[in-house]
Amino acid sequence: MTSTESTSGTPILAEVREGSYGAKVVAIEPGGAGFIPLAERHGNPLSLFWTWTSPNLEFATIFVGVISVAFFGQTLPQAIAALVLGTALGALTHGILSARGPQFGVPQMIASRIAFGYRGNVLPAGLNAVVAGIGWFAVNSVSGTFALNSLTGLPKVPSLVLIVLVQIAIAFLGHNFVHGFEKYVFPLLALAFVLAAVFILPKASTSGAPGGGGIGGFLITLGAAFGYAAGWNPYATDYTRYFSPQTSKRAIGLYAGLGIFVSCTALEIIGAASATIAAPKDASPTDAFTGHMPSLVASLVLLAIVIGAISANAINVYSGTMSFLALGVRLRLSRARAIVAAVFGVVGLLVALGGLQDAGQKYENFLLVISYWVGPWLGVYLADQVLRRGHRVDGFLFDTRHNPWAGFAAMGLAMVVSIGLFSNQSQYLAPLPKAYPGLGDVTFEVGFVLAVVLYALFFRLQRSGPTDEVLALP
Repeated sequence: MTSTESTSGTPILAEVREGSYGAKVVAIEPGGAGFIPLAERHGNPLSLFWTWTSPNLEFATIFVGVISVAFFGQTLPQAIAALVLGTALGALTHGILSARGPQFGVPQMIASRIAFGYRGNVLPAGLNAVVAGIGWFAVNSVSGTFALNSLTGLPKVPSLVLIVLVQIAIAFLGHNFVHGFEKYVFPLLALAFVLAAVFILPKASTSGAPGGGGIGGFLITLGAAFGYAAGWNPYATDYTRYFSPQTSKRAIGLYAGLGIFVSCTALEIIGAASATIAAPKDASPTDAFTGHMPSLVASLVLLAIVIGAISANAINVYSGTMSFLALGVRLRLSRARAIVAAVFGVVGLLVALGGLQDAGQKYENFLLVISYWVGPWLGVYLADQVLRRGHRVDGFLFDTRHNPWAGFAAMGLAMVVSIGLFSNQSQYLAPLPKAYPGLGDVTFEVGFVLAVVLYALFFRLQRSGPTDEVLALP
């Protein structure tokens, strides 16, 4: 029997997340990345709005807007158009992915096994474990460190260590505490950045952003904005898998997508506007941003940047842990997820120490690299969702014999071709943008489209029977 033949007559037994958890907030979430028992399901889709708004009310979001003007040569109207479009695309896919959480009851990178197979899923899950648990963790820790240093005068290294410890503690407790933390910091973060907008936007000057980046700069900005918003996509069902299967998919998709779109576009536009205002040459990125505000407001915004970084990284560490466990790593520990979260936090701290220097250039490259792999992964995942429409596929989540080659091959080839020919960043300039600078960076667009086309072709080549497989609960 091949991996794509129907095994509906022999249902696959689910790996169920062990332990009792329910709706308890101040408790360590037990188990690993298994199926959430129906008796443990709880929550309201409205909570997704602040769960996905709070993590983006931070300086890393603002800096996407800053680099659109300062690095990519966009005028303010051009920057706003590219930022809104790129974010809208990432928010749309986030809503689509989030809606499947209650149906499958598993983290996003476990759901990815349907298209990639048990072993082939090591490609997207491994990339996300590194990007989420270490890469994003380091990026946000650095921005929070700059803000805490400016706010308190505490040296940067102790500031970084303090922020990392708080982030690890929240992720260590788990799903319910992460949701609760995002809810209660939301009002403070929203107030702080509304005040920031009040003082930044009136001072913005279109002449301060003369442009010159042309269509190339527009496409790079679009890719960076998409990379930032879609960077949350591989976490989507991590925060919806606890909902009851009867929960409205439309409500889940709407609130998850809106949380991403509203927060990212608002802060990215503020960031782009701030880049048109002159700032001291030797100022840190956070000081340059808050230097345009009265001291009391600046202090409040710096505090919000610190809390926002913690808010984002609580999710990054938690979901990085889910992706690591989705690799098939079996830890027979009641608190396996919590222990892995602590390890990821320590590794992220070490990486962040190196990011305290030249943070702006490293962040630009990081945003583009995210879009380089998320685009092809999304192409495969969404194409598979369409091609398997109407079929029972939940058994593939835990079937170790399900190892199709189509997903791995389509994503891998799409990445090689799109990055090899179209990448446009300081670490690697591909032949096409080198020859035609006006092309900008269309790596993620090419990667997504190519992955869809290749997967549709490979999916048909590998099929030898129905694509149904049923999941059975113990």
